[in-house]
Amino acid sequence: MGRPREFDIADAIEKATLLFWRNGYEGTSISDLTKAIGISPPSFYFAFGSKEALFRKVIEWHDPHLIKLAEAAFRKTTPRAVAKHFLYGYADVLTDPLHAPGCLALNSSLPCVAGDPVKEWLAELRGQMRARFRDRFAEARGGEGLPAGMDAGSLARLVMVVAWGIAVEAQSGASRKELRRTIALALPAWPGVKESSG
Repeated sequence: MGRPREFDIADAIEKATLLFWRNGYEGTSISDLTKAIGISPPSFYFAFGSKEALFRKVIEWHDPHLIKLAEAAFRKTTPRAVAKHFLYGYADVLTDPLHAPGCLALNSSLPCVAGDPVKEWLAELRGQMRARFRDRFAEARGGEGLPAGMDAGSLARLVMVVAWGIAVEAQSGASRKELRRTIALALPAWPGVKESSG
């Protein structure tokens, strides 16, 4: 019979999320986590196994929110509208006062050394997101969609470059207004009907 839990798992994951978001993966210690959650180290290891295992749970808990934002963007009609919806929505996430500024995954991956399993896993997740944008852009051919000869993969990478760039800027203290101005300057790079920066 397993040891009864002395804490709520969902609450623990939420507290760990805020801690990882603020300090990054490398900057968050087991001691930090046990203090934030309010449990002993043995209870921590019994419940989660390791810091890496808990971090993966945190990302898996948070990732659907970003996927939901991307899926809403994918329903837009032009590549420009897709990029606009995603980037402005992402800027709102990055500057949400309910958590530390920046992107949870990016805040955690940048300080990790090359070859670190967490860094490689997060890079794989970013690659999956980029592939979804590539596939969506590949569907937008002709009319007001993707012009002939435009590479969907390169356009998807451009979305990600802007997204990760504003994430780093947000972590460095850029305001939501400043991020939105940056996005407005970047949007003309996308093909499609011009829209306001609203």
